[in-house]
Amino acid sequence: MAIPFSSPKWRNITISGRAASGATTLSRVLAEKLGWKLINGGEIYREYAKKNGIPLEKTTASDDKYHLQLDNFIKEKLKNEKSLIIESWLSGFDAAGIDGVFKVFVTCSDDSVRIDRLVNRDKMTIEEAKQHLKTREEENLKKWEKLYHTRDFWNPALYNLVIDTYHNGPTETLNLVLQAIGFPK
Repeated sequence: MAIPFSSPKWRNITISGRAASGATTLSRVLAEKLGWKLINGGEIYREYAKKNGIPLEKTTASDDKYHLQLDNFIKEKLKNEKSLIIESWLSGFDAAGIDGVFKVFVTCSDDSVRIDRLVNRDKMTIEEAKQHLKTREEENLKKWEKLYHTRDFWNPALYNLVIDTYHNGPTETLNLVLQAIGFPK
């Protein structure tokens, strides 16, 4: 097994992005490349939602306390551990003010590409994918605005690096992050 990458500047990395933006793909290949542990906040939430019978696109039906606990869990991991990649819609927002965290926001400037990714990944129709994206994002923003009194979760100023996966494929996206954190060529 290779020795995990160590950076004098970055202890941890967050990867945030809306649904079907490419954040999960990036987080998985980056964790493998760096030899770092990956925590996927979306997977943690999916388990909670499934256990509680909450449809993924009905975030407002979930307990506020649970969301605050999950975000606090992420903050504590970022503060107290090293060599972690945490991927979730809000992980970059959660990392605000925590030293040594490199924050990546992955976006896709063409919604038709995001819809196509959902159609292929989740075997939805085009109309189902459109509705899923719209409903899920509106529900999440409604929940988070209630909890955090803002809708500014994806402001580029919060992040060290913003990557548009409409213009960059998975390999280019990975290479942009590796270059930005000083990974040796």
